[in-house]
Amino acid sequence: MAENRTLARPYAKAVFEIAREKQAFDRWSKSLAVLASLSVDASVQAMLTSPKASPAVRAEVLAELSAKAGEKLEQQGRNFLGLLADNRRLGLLPEIAADYERLRAEAENTLEVELAAAMPVPAEEQKRIGEALQKKLGRKITLKYVEDKTLIGGAVLRAGDLVIDGSVREKLSRLAAALTY
Repeated sequence: MAENRTLARPYAKAVFEIAREKQAFDRWSKSLAVLASLSVDASVQAMLTSPKASPAVRAEVLAELSAKAGEKLEQQGRNFLGLLADNRRLGLLPEIAADYERLRAEAENTLEVELAAAMPVPAEEQKRIGEALQKKLGRKITLKYVEDKTLIGGAVLRAGDLVIDGSVREKLSRLAAALTY
């Protein structure tokens, strides 16, 4: 939802600035990832939307759940949760986490690329693809490989907004479209 991303942006930017100042990108990435995954859980959602729970209780419960999930929040993280709870913005945690990661990637000049292929791609080939993309895009590339049998053959590269679709499925779709018009 575009509105949620708009609402989440200032929070993500604030967390990013704190993380940059404290040189704590990894810590905040982990914390936000855990909090985002907790916030989409159905039972946690029920608590977050319950009129019976005060903002302070909501923030405290999320902090405790985070600790149980292996990510104990420092005071700044607890303060951040309290701020979100007071402003009724805990539901924005997934968007905040995603926007934070985007800002972090820009600052570190990195890009996560997904390589989806119908058949297994050897590690040396993955490395060559990553190096070629790094040279073309001028950023440090983290290549994530997934096998997708629905592609029939070929591969699809997704790097942010850039999508290179060399799959047989896509070629068949284009052929079908051309034949129907």
